[in-house]
Amino acid sequence: MLIEPASSVKMKLSWSSPSELTPRGDSAIIRLMNSFKIGDRIIYPNQGLAIIEDIQEELLYGEMFQVYRVRILCNNTLVMVPSANTEEIGIRRPIAEDSVEDIFKFLKKHRVAVGTDWKGRYKEHVSLMRSGTIFDMACVLKSLYFLSLTKTLSFREKKMLEKVKELLVAEISEVSDLSLQKIEQRLADTLTVCAKSLKQNVEI
Repeated sequence: MLIEPASSVKMKLSWSSPSELTPRGDSAIIRLMNSFKIGDRIIYPNQGLAIIEDIQEELLYGEMFQVYRVRILCNNTLVMVPSANTEEIGIRRPIAEDSVEDIFKFLKKHRVAVGTDWKGRYKEHVSLMRSGTIFDMACVLKSLYFLSLTKTLSFREKKMLEKVKELLVAEISEVSDLSLQKIEQRLADTLTVCAKSLKQNVEI
């Protein structure tokens, strides 16, 4: 299949084998991408907010598939996602507005264990980011925040901390009437409170 995107637009085909990505279902508030219409706003793992621009029938690998044309808002990338692969990839709807408080409660109460092996720790965080669930992103945020209190983060971990904070703020802002600044401040305040009982909440 030949794809000729406009020069100002990035496009890629999002297709993975069943063993490559495994969706993680943490709670009933996570709503997977199972039935969508053009114009729906969704969450693309590790990329954040996106929009279903079109739904088409495409010939892929010799077979016809229903394909979502997904515009990722943070970088204007156009991704073609076979509808059968959305759950596998971890694409989902944004959380419900009445579930925002659950995220802050989760950050306060969830225990995190920060591994001492950099490679193993980074690999686990990458896996959590790819899962697409907001709870996994919250785990990464809390883990890296606590780690930053005890040592200097590597360049990659600093970038990941910035990224996961950006993703969380963007999704909460999408479904609530809170401003980006207020969400950032509340996340910071929540983590600060958690840090006061660091020894009881994190094992390093």
